[in-house]
Amino acid sequence: MQATTGTPLNEADPTPGATDRRRRHGLFRLWVSVALVAYLLDQVTKWWAQHSLTVGAPRPLVDDLVRLNLTHNAGAAFSVGTGYTIFLTAVALGVVVACLRFAGRLGSRGWSVALGLLLGGALGNVTDRVFRSPAPLSGHVVDFLQLPHWPVFNLADTAICLAAVIVMVLSVRGIRFDGSRDGRSVR
Repeated sequence: MQATTGTPLNEADPTPGATDRRRRHGLFRLWVSVALVAYLLDQVTKWWAQHSLTVGAPRPLVDDLVRLNLTHNAGAAFSVGTGYTIFLTAVALGVVVACLRFAGRLGSRGWSVALGLLLGGALGNVTDRVFRSPAPLSGHVVDFLQLPHWPVFNLADTAICLAAVIVMVLSVRGIRFDGSRDGRSVR
């Protein structure tokens, strides 16, 4: 038997708590998906670069705008801090742990994407630090993309930078991590 609205009588409208749980579950799935795609793209492109490029033999990709230039970076962004590889690994692992801890509190799509990009990028570079030579926890990060007048980078770096831009935009727009903005809920 159905009610006049066409809804079965035994199916009540979901409670606000159930709707919120479904929404948070969707945001969590978005976060995981973005992190996984960012991580896998980074690792696949690094594998390709290692097997297709030669250190010291850059190749043009898009005229003079983008070059493929294989390098191994012991430092942080822009090869800063090359003597602190183990410290940088610990910082990156801290970022991964922070992303995992905050994931359960996600309340907006923008923050889900930003945190997913941050996690995927951090994991991509941590994987290099832990598993690449010269030694565990002090491995060198594979970089292979170069723009004019810019240091060589990889897709993990790109994901981290995109995450930073998204966080700035969300912050300027006043969108909080929980999805609220000026007392309203953000979808």
